Amino acid sequence: MVYFLVGIGGIAGSLLRYGLSLLAVHIWGKDFPIGTLLINLSGAFFLGWITSHFVYAKKLHPNLVTALSTGVIGSYTTFSTFCLETVDLFEKSDYLFGILYIAFSLLGGLLFTHLGIQSGRNGKNEVRR
Repeated sequence: MVYFLVGIGGIAGSLLRYGLSLLAVHIWGKDFPIGTLLINLSGAFFLGWITSHFVYAKKLHPNLVTALSTGVIGSYTTFSTFCLETVDLFEKSDYLFGILYIAFSLLGGLLFTHLGIQSGRNGKNEVRR
């Protein structure tokens, strides 16, 4: 059953990512990969939130948590696209954008994960057990 749920979550996450990527290109263009950055940062936030709100607090069946985290968020975020877009920026000699993209992705991902965990705790100082 968990495989089915992860598969359904994967479909939802990948379709959401694709749609948001198209929307980002339509709004901001292709010069900087803002779509992937926003997707990965929001995915980091939601994975942190899901983990602290559902996993640590044991509020949801583990199969559903796996469907949300591995299925939806795992297919929504994309490390491989981040890598490809970073290499593409450097190959086009957009070194500043390349470095900024790496910095925003890494530091932003850590920050958004932390914020998601804090938000999922609802102000409680729960510790993972």
